[in-house]
Amino acid sequence: MRFHIESYSRHLTLWIFVGFGLGIILALIFGKAILPFAEFTAMIFLRLLKMIIVPLIITSITSGVISAGSSGRIGWLGLKTFIYYIASSLFAILTGLFLVNLFRPGIGANLGLQKEPTDLAAGAYESPIDFLTDFIERIIPENPLAAMSEGEILPIIFFCILFGIFITRLGNSEYQIILSNFFQAGFEVMMKLTHVIILLAPIGIFGLIAQIIATTGFEPFKSLGVYFVTVLTGLCIHFFITLPLIVFLFGRLNPWRHIKNMSTALITAFSTSSSSATLPLTIQCVEEKAGVSNRISSFVLPLGATVNMDGTALYECVAAIFIAQAYGIELSFFQQFIVVITSLLASIGAAGIPMAGLVMITIILKAVGLPLEGVGLILAVDRVLDMCRTTTNVFSDSCGTLLIAKTEGELNVDTFRIP
Repeated sequence: MRFHIESYSRHLTLWIFVGFGLGIILALIFGKAILPFAEFTAMIFLRLLKMIIVPLIITSITSGVISAGSSGRIGWLGLKTFIYYIASSLFAILTGLFLVNLFRPGIGANLGLQKEPTDLAAGAYESPIDFLTDFIERIIPENPLAAMSEGEILPIIFFCILFGIFITRLGNSEYQIILSNFFQAGFEVMMKLTHVIILLAPIGIFGLIAQIIATTGFEPFKSLGVYFVTVLTGLCIHFFITLPLIVFLFGRLNPWRHIKNMSTALITAFSTSSSSATLPLTIQCVEEKAGVSNRISSFVLPLGATVNMDGTALYECVAAIFIAQAYGIELSFFQQFIVVITSLLASIGAAGIPMAGLVMITIILKAVGLPLEGVGLILAVDRVLDMCRTTTNVFSDSCGTLLIAKTEGELNVDTFRIP
């Protein structure tokens, strides 16, 4: 049995396309008669995704903050690292935000969705003060346990970040060790559970796609193509323009030579869709080919594999607004700001495993009040985009390592210097 499960996991992408194809074929053959079965399978998959959202946020973000804050080198080096990670992720998100508003891939995408969005997604703010007041009320929980039980995402993230920070303030006491081990163990358990639920993606995709085809036909796939191009364009801009410019302007280093130095790690990231699995190669390339000291790489890169997910953040932003557009909702500037902030915070908790963005996008949709049914169409192209955004994540980590090593005087700049 173990052999068959591992074999199925390795060929998950193939099975996703099988589920996608079966959904189309059976919907064409049986029409609306397939809806009860399709709705049942889709319901199971979506409920499983909803089930893991809150415990995954709690364990992943808390353990990530503890891991970052427990290092004895978190001081100035850690501050510079976080400034870079936040800035690069924001650049990526804003790139995606600009493109999704430019191309508007969700306009006219009749997905046959039945659930209505909540008041947050449909509402509006009359002034920046109203927005700021509402945002603060939404992000700071009066009762963290109530927020967890009700699945309120922003206050959960806010509380977990604070909780993780103050666990690190316990010093190297017995209590800190117990709490750190508890949340790390909880995160490992949630990763195993998440992996099993992701293995059910072909069944969920079958149900969701069969629903869409039986209800609306092939019309939504036009918008899917535009969505795919929008995300891919954003990732290419961030990979080939934004990050190289950051390396050149702030580090006075040759970004194209750095891409060549990182080629082995980047190819591995593309093929595995896992920044965590690529981490040993990333460290090797950065140290041996880029000339970064082990002191810098051993701190910045593992931290980056945990909290710096530029490609994932860009994808989450585009996907959330694409689904909002598919519902016919015109999000205001303030509502899109919520998407940006939530994308940034959720990307911090994204695990460095294949298709982790699938789970994270459910967090974004929950935060802005959109149902999860729209995930069905996105999943059809998610695997290919996952490979591209993982490559972007790894490259961003390496660029940050270069810049921080340069500021610390622990980079061999001879091979990077601009003539």
